[in-house]
Amino acid sequence: MTAIHLENLVKRFGAFTALKTMDLEIRDGEFMALLGPSGCGKSTTMNMIAGMEQPSGGRITFDGRDMNGVAMGRRGVGFVFQNYAIFTHMNVYDNLAYGLKVRGTSASETDRRVKAMADFLQLTPMLDKPSAKLSVNILQRLAIGRSAIVEPAIFLLDEPLSNVDAAFRAVMRTELKHLQRQFRQTMVYVTHDQLEAMTMADRIAVMDHGVLQQVGTPLEVYNDPVNLFVADFIGSPGMNLLKGTLADSDRGLVIDLGALGVTAPLDPALSAVARTNGVREVVYGFRPERVVLATAGQGLAMPVTFIERIGARTVVHFGDGEQRVKAVFDNDIAVQTGETVHVAVEPRFARMFDAATGVAIREV
Repeated sequence: MTAIHLENLVKRFGAFTALKTMDLEIRDGEFMALLGPSGCGKSTTMNMIAGMEQPSGGRITFDGRDMNGVAMGRRGVGFVFQNYAIFTHMNVYDNLAYGLKVRGTSASETDRRVKAMADFLQLTPMLDKPSAKLSVNILQRLAIGRSAIVEPAIFLLDEPLSNVDAAFRAVMRTELKHLQRQFRQTMVYVTHDQLEAMTMADRIAVMDHGVLQQVGTPLEVYNDPVNLFVADFIGSPGMNLLKGTLADSDRGLVIDLGALGVTAPLDPALSAVARTNGVREVVYGFRPERVVLATAGQGLAMPVTFIERIGARTVVHFGDGEQRVKAVFDNDIAVQTGETVHVAVEPRFARMFDAATGVAIREV
């Protein structure tokens, strides 16, 4: 296993800066997901770790060893691309064996490891099949196996599941995590799919426009986003974000949401931080899963505008314009489109952001 340290890392392509002064520690044996929308710099970061691109500034170290200028072939990394990169003129067995043969592994050891990897990835019945005739799903499974079989200390995966169907993605999420645990590799996984990052990663590095926004465990970035971008990007649906103004009441500090009314008093710790901060214009945030129905006279009165029934859960849309709320309930929730209901959020689940900067207002 190998720890990776990115220190003041910068990448420019001419006048365009793809990555802006990134510092990130990827721990020995950790599954780290680089998560963000297209063009955020996540693939560029991975390419520099692999040695396919050289940094414009800063440095990359593996266990303290400076990798700047070290060729990709000498870094000890395995790489899986979005487009498979399989030798289609070879059968499945020969594709799996290729890396081992290049390294001079004995025939008996190669055969043992190929059969073990094929068994792990459920490829055993296909070992003699030509790769050119395989389905997209099996090709990606084969690509992962071919890179993993040489047991690299660092395993890099660049959106490997984006071309496969939804059912297969669910299977491969589990298998990739098992693979990483079995070989105890340091794994870096690039994705724009926050579900993949949340379900597989030990920690997530959220990126946007070449800037590292937040690093933390899946629960940390979900429950305590550092800014409005992370709050909105993480979660499906994303966090509800309502513009408001801080106001004192006889019950304590509340947020005036205009036509929607006022929130319940803020959590005492959050109120204390808000008063110290001195910000007045804020964004009130809460997760859809934390919304509950309240009795008349409590919470926010909002019309039901749309109902999505998705198997075990129902997503209810309230309000319109800028002041809209989504809530996730069990599938037996008794609400109807057009009716007005009262919704509330427990103060301990509320989050608050500076409306001007987008930065979270929270306890340090």
